[in-house]
Amino acid sequence: MSLFDKLSSARQQSQTILGPAEAFAAIALIAVAADGYAADTEEQVLMTSLSRMQLFRSYPGDVLQRMLDRLLSILQRQGADTLLAAALASLPHDLNETAFAVTADIVLADGEVTEEEEEFLNQLHHSLEIPEETALKIIDVMLIKNRG
Repeated sequence: MSLFDKLSSARQQSQTILGPAEAFAAIALIAVAADGYAADTEEQVLMTSLSRMQLFRSYPGDVLQRMLDRLLSILQRQGADTLLAAALASLPHDLNETAFAVTADIVLADGEVTEEEEEFLNQLHHSLEIPEETALKIIDVMLIKNRG
C-alpha cells in the first residue's frame, strides 16, 4: 500500500460516521456481502431481523431501505474494512453480542457458510470482544434455528 493509499483510507474512515442503528445495520450488511453474493434468504433475514428489533422500531420500511442503500454505497465505494471500522466505532457496547447473533443468523440463513463468511464471523467475534465460548453458543443456536 502506497503512502497515498494510506492517506486516502484514513480520510475515508474519518469521514464515515454512523449512528448506533446504522452501525448495527452496517455489520449485518457486511455479513450479507461477505462472500460477494447476497442470497435472497440472507437479504430477507437482514430486513426481518432489523425490523423486529427495538433499535429499528421507529424506522418505516422505506427509511430502513434508504439507510441500507446508503450503507451499501459506502461498502461499494470505501470497502468492507472502512465500513466495519466506522460501525465498530459507533456500535454501543451493549449491542455487541446482539450484533454477532444477528450476523451469525444472517450468514447461516442460506444453509451454507463460505470461507469468506466464516472469516468474517471470526473477525467480528474478535473485534466485538465476544468470548469464544459465547460465540460458539450463539453459532450453535443459529445452526439449530436455521436447520429446519
